Amino acid sequence: MSTIGHLLIIAAAVAISSVPIVMTILILLSPNRTRSAVPFLIGWVIGIVVTVSIAALFATVLPSSRFERQPDTAVAIVEIVLGVAAMVLGVLSWFRRRKSGVVATTPKWMRAEANMGAWSAFGLGFILNLRPKGIVLALAAGLTLYADAGSVRLAIIPVIIYTVVAASTVAFPIIVTAASPTRMQPKLIAAHQWMETNGGLLTSAILVVIGLLIVGMGISRL
Repeated sequence: MSTIGHLLIIAAAVAISSVPIVMTILILLSPNRTRSAVPFLIGWVIGIVVTVSIAALFATVLPSSRFERQPDTAVAIVEIVLGVAAMVLGVLSWFRRRKSGVVATTPKWMRAEANMGAWSAFGLGFILNLRPKGIVLALAAGLTLYADAGSVRLAIIPVIIYTVVAASTVAFPIIVTAASPTRMQPKLIAAHQWMETNGGLLTSAILVVIGLLIVGMGISRL
């Protein structure tokens, strides 16, 4: 599978993440959406690029094969470990939700942050990339760039595509709401209710599936 193909798999997992999606919806439903929605998106996008770039830089410390046709064992092992970590995060999230036995509600901190200013929104968008799930996926994407792209020049286009896909579920509602806020209001409310009920389960399932795919990517390098 190509570099872009590998990255699209990981980017899909980043995009289908309940926390940034719910945060985006809350911001768009708040009175401050005109001053906080775009900074939140900018922070989210910059965070994606920075974390993936740093992950790719860290990947350069891994020992590489001296021969072109010899498999990169170190890269494969780390990918397998990251895939397992993603699956563990997904399973733990599912068990926590099942153990609680109640329908999830939006945390109080998210409701409070929905009324923040521009700089706070920017910072929150960036920091959301530093959650455990975000770090695991960024490391997996950075490792793919290091192993498959081969050079900084060849990595530019894959990083752009990865960022566009990963940020799409935050960018799209912000853009559409800016164009037609009144029309989007009931849709945002319905989306928020659906995410409260199903978002956690969806994230858990995606983590397990993407984790399996990342493990498969690692095994294919051996």
